[in-house]
Amino acid sequence: MKWNYGSSKCRSRRHSSVVAAEETAAVMMRRSSWADMPIELLREVLMKVEESEGKWPLRKSVVACAGVCRSWREIMKEVAHTPEVSGRITFPIAVKQPGPRDNLMQCFLKRCSSSQTFRLYLNLTQALTDDGKFLLAARKYRRTTCSDYIISLHPSDMSKANGNYVGKVRSNFLGNKFTIYDASPPLKGAKMVKSHNTFPEALKQLNSRMPVGNYEVAHISYEMNGLGNRGPRKMQCVMDTIPASSIKPGGVAPTQTHFPIGSSDTFPTIPFFRSKSTSRASESCPSGGSLVLKNKAPRWHEQLQCWCLNFHGRVTVASVKNFQLVASPENGAAGPECEKVVLQFGKVAKDVFTMDFRYPLSAFLAFAISLSNFDSKLACD
Repeated sequence: MKWNYGSSKCRSRRHSSVVAAEETAAVMMRRSSWADMPIELLREVLMKVEESEGKWPLRKSVVACAGVCRSWREIMKEVAHTPEVSGRITFPIAVKQPGPRDNLMQCFLKRCSSSQTFRLYLNLTQALTDDGKFLLAARKYRRTTCSDYIISLHPSDMSKANGNYVGKVRSNFLGNKFTIYDASPPLKGAKMVKSHNTFPEALKQLNSRMPVGNYEVAHISYEMNGLGNRGPRKMQCVMDTIPASSIKPGGVAPTQTHFPIGSSDTFPTIPFFRSKSTSRASESCPSGGSLVLKNKAPRWHEQLQCWCLNFHGRVTVASVKNFQLVASPENGAAGPECEKVVLQFGKVAKDVFTMDFRYPLSAFLAFAISLSNFDSKLACD
């Protein structure tokens, strides 16, 4: 007898088996001793777990608790605060949420030149090159007129099919202008733009339950600095979805709380022609303008006879890729807000770089900005 695995009958059978397994697990959970535990007591227990397991790899216990059942998951989502409040990255969605306000979140990036891949890790100790907790990965795809850096939650799988794809960075032909795309809408009402497919044929199949798109969230431009290769290039980042007021005391930046999962019909149709009215998510940005970041100008060191920036020990190798981003005066801010480093990036060894960021940038945005620094810049070099 020949089975037709593509028939609706077989699909319904597989769906029924999955539902039956979930119902069995729910029944077993109700029969367990944990089912009778009062919600208040359960919340207190989970709070103790969250407080005691403050760092990775011990923090995997928090993730394990969130995977027990739906009620545990909802409590853990309330207990495990965002990086802005706790200064910790726990769940995958945290890479899309702004970092802490009071200090820089320390990460490091490893590059594999042969495969054109980049991996971002969270520093677990003060050492510049500890093992780290994996956060994001990216791979460079060369095109005729541009380059794309595909960003994924998986160390090696860049496919859209399984929901690991979170965004990308695209350069122009000269390598001096970049656009950052988010796979999910960062703001309510954000418009999805048409983009050429970068993925190989094997990666083009999409999961209908995990809709993805390309939402413009930031633009980066590089210029000559007048110092040649002795200092960082002039760099400007326009964060389309982050208001300029976010760097001021009490300012707020958009915070994603979950990855969108649902039917692709709930997302806007990709327009065939781009227009200024529908091509950017910035039209949903709050009034007051978008946040503009620029690189901090280096200072001449008389003893060393070179241009220097103070990375407070986080950068040890001189490189044209080293930079620090601060708020631009265009935002209307003055004083300490303009001097506070929002993102710093620098070299510590061959193919190893540190990347530290703070509010209002997320790990995803900081990683995307750092990736633009690796592309060849014909107009600047």
